[in-house]
Amino acid sequence: MIEDDEGHARLIEKNIRRAGVSNEIIPFTNGTEALNYLMGPDGSGLVSAGRQILVLLDLNLPDMTGIDILEKIKSNQHTRRSPVVVLTTTDDSREIQRCYDLGANVYITKPVNYEGFANAIRQLGLFFAVMQVPETE
Repeated sequence: MIEDDEGHARLIEKNIRRAGVSNEIIPFTNGTEALNYLMGPDGSGLVSAGRQILVLLDLNLPDMTGIDILEKIKSNQHTRRSPVVVLTTTDDSREIQRCYDLGANVYITKPVNYEGFANAIRQLGLFFAVMQVPETE
């Protein structure tokens, strides 16, 4: 999960857990740390070759845009098949289309109010439960 807002990160995790998803969630508050994890120290992405990864991605981060991260994930041979769920407050139709064009699997706009956001995350958790996200070995 790449999310710089601690409150949003807690809410996302809480509602994913409520939906019965027990996979490990590794939180990152900026793109640099997340890309270091995904691409490894050498930047090749080989470190992620055997991992089962699903990325929850905010587009508005302090050090880079989520679009930059999405481009790097989807252009790397070792990470391009990893599903990416964009969770962001940006609801600009051009931005949404750009994310899908770059390979995002799902784009969810965070409602501004808490209840709307909690409901969107609950639905995401149910989606994961139905999708049966594979456990990592």
